[in-house]
Amino acid sequence: MTMRRFRWWWGALALTFVVVLVGFIAFTGSESRPGQPSPRQGPPGTGPLTVVSIGDSTVSGEGAGDYTPATNGQGGNWCHRSPNAFVEQIKIPDVTARVNLACSGAPSEQIALGEAKQWTEPSQAQQLANLLKDHRVAAVVIAIGANDEPKFSAQVNECFKAWFSPQNPPCSAALRTTWKSKVDAMVPKVTNAVADVKKVLAQAGYVPADYQLVLMSYASPVGPQIPEALRSLNGCPFRTEDLEWMRRDGVSVLSDGLKQASRATSARFLDLSRAGAGREACSSEPANEWFSRLTLQLRDLGQVDRASHALQESFHPNANGHAQIANCLNEFLAARTGNASCLSGPDGKLHAAPEVVAR
Repeated sequence: MTMRRFRWWWGALALTFVVVLVGFIAFTGSESRPGQPSPRQGPPGTGPLTVVSIGDSTVSGEGAGDYTPATNGQGGNWCHRSPNAFVEQIKIPDVTARVNLACSGAPSEQIALGEAKQWTEPSQAQQLANLLKDHRVAAVVIAIGANDEPKFSAQVNECFKAWFSPQNPPCSAALRTTWKSKVDAMVPKVTNAVADVKKVLAQAGYVPADYQLVLMSYASPVGPQIPEALRSLNGCPFRTEDLEWMRRDGVSVLSDGLKQASRATSARFLDLSRAGAGREACSSEPANEWFSRLTLQLRDLGQVDRASHALQESFHPNANGHAQIANCLNEFLAARTGNASCLSGPDGKLHAAPEVVAR
């Protein structure tokens, strides 16, 4: 082989090697290793970075007022979503959109994938799937379960009725023997609903590191220390023994059940069972309370299609309560890991107290 041909052959071989090497780097990524895909920054998809709330009345904003017209009875929709709801006040770095999918009275079945509706609205998990087409979700906050077997609002109504009949046993007499079994029956339904939310996110290309998933519990709306003047239709018509049961056992057992569901679905758990202590309805001046008292919309009584909803706002977090829940939730989301409880601090505000795990 002549020197000229050798140089030509060697140059061609070197050029081929460079082309193959460049192609290999372009295909694998300059910093990737086998089995380790390159990390991405934040949730997949397109659109604004968003926080989403899912659940029932304690999430929708029932009791906080100023409900959106579309959810204040229009076409039979009574979801009562309020611009004062805590989701509207959540602050996460780079989040520019907040979406409230919650609906007052929603059971776990309507949160899960399926055909169940609540006040004309379809599955909230399916609504989330539609939202993911043009939003990037950084956090999903869920509060559900009270409208399953526990039927917490219905129990409050039974306790309300018991106040009118002091000669009969308190409503808590029966609940003491059935409450735990009701909560136990609720747990798998909540677990299934949260699992469906995770399924929707996974189908959209999300992995657990892309977003925070939070399951919240409930606060007691009324405490036992009610001034006698307010233990009436002017405020909080309940018997003391029923309110003591509600604070001591009702919300704590319910919270324990929801924590089970959070463990089963790897969701972070935020315990609100003691969040309202000292700030319940009828505990002080209305301006200092975080929950609505007995609330009757008199104007609705004269309208056939609205009369049955005239008391719907009673005994829920009010606008002040939602602002406090938002304060606690902001701290909780900033921590990014672990469980916590919303507790009142020396400054009179709700804060996220991290769960202490025994070693």
